This record gives sequence, structure tokens and C-alpha cells, in this order.
Amino acid sequence: MADKKIEEIILILKGIKEDNTVPKNIKERLEQAISTLSKSDFDEPIRIDQALEELDLVSDDPNTPMYTRLEVLNIISALGSRI
Repeated sequence: MADKKIEEIILILKGIKEDNTVPKNIKERLEQAISTLSKSDFDEPIRIDQALEELDLVSDDPNTPMYTRLEVLNIISALGSRI
């Protein structure tokens, strides 16, 4: 089971995903990151690393709204400190 910080990050990602201004391709990447973080069959560092790959793609995507990019970058920072 994910610890409290990972659960908080998942909730934030779900909130971003529900934003109607976020493009569909970004929502799909966010869903993949959520799914990866939620898996319990891999060790936490592996899940975080895989989620970071998806979130890096989101932050680099030119279609990502600026405020969404900032939220994602904050999440990347929080996850990066957990590895």
C-alpha cells in the first residue's frame, strides 16, 4: 500500500486530470502516472521512477497549460525527493 505522501500526490494528479482545460493526451499520461503509483506489485522507487518518466513528458509537452505544468513540476520535485 502506498504511503501517505504518495496517496496525496495521487489525489493531486486526479484533480489535475479532472480539469476540463487539460488536453486529452495530457490526461492519458496523468492516468498512466496515477496507475503506476497505485500499483503495489513493484517497489516504491520503481513506481516513482516510472511515474516520473510520464510526468516529465507532461511537463515537456507544449500543449500543457502553464498552471498545470507548474503543478506537475512540483509533483516531480516531491517524487524525486522520495527516490
